[in-house]
Amino acid sequence: MGKVVADISVSLDGFVTGPRPGLDSGLGAGGEELHTWALAGDAIDAEVLADAVDATGVVIMGRRLFDIVDAPHGWNDEMGYGARAVGQQPVLVVTRNPPEVVRLADRFTFVVDGVRSAVAKAVPLAEDRDVVAMGGAAVIRGCLEAGLLHELRLHLSPVLLGSGTPLFTDATTPRALRQIHVRASGTATHLTYRVD
Repeated sequence: MGKVVADISVSLDGFVTGPRPGLDSGLGAGGEELHTWALAGDAIDAEVLADAVDATGVVIMGRRLFDIVDAPHGWNDEMGYGARAVGQQPVLVVTRNPPEVVRLADRFTFVVDGVRSAVAKAVPLAEDRDVVAMGGAAVIRGCLEAGLLHELRLHLSPVLLGSGTPLFTDATTPRALRQIHVRASGTATHLTYRVD
C-alpha cells in the first residue's frame, strides 16, 4: 500500500499563497514564486518532481485550490499536477458544494463528506501508489489533524510573502515530526517528514 502524503510549496514565512489569492490572481501577490522550483529546470528540482509524480496514484485538493486550477488561467494540457509533466492521476476535490460547471471535468471527482472520506476513497484508487494531498492548507491541516498522513513534504521556497494563506495556524495541534530526507537545489529546499 502507498502512503498518504501532504506535498506543498511554502514560503520561508510559512505561507502557501501570497496575499489575495483568487480566480484572477491565482496564488495571490508573489504566490507564483512558490513554484519556481517546479518550473525553473534545475536538475535536482526536476528529479524531485518526477519522483513525486511517478509515485502518485491519486491527488486530493480542496475547493479553493480547485477553483484556481479550473479557472481559465489554471491547469491545461501543458500545465497541471506535476507542473509541465502534467500527471494524469485522478483528482478528488473536497467540497460541500460541487460546482455546476467544470472546465476540466474529466480530471476531477467531488467528495462532499470530508477529507477523511476523500482519503478512504483515494486509497483503493491509488492502486498501491501514494495518495497526495497537494493543498490547500485547510485540506493538509485536516489530514494531519485526523491522523491520516504518513508523510509531510515541504518545498521551502526562498521567498518572504509577508501574508497570505498560512500552512499552519494557531489551531494546529502541536506535534513532533521526524525529518527523513532533505534535498537542496538553487531554487528550493525539499524537506520530507514522517508523521508518527
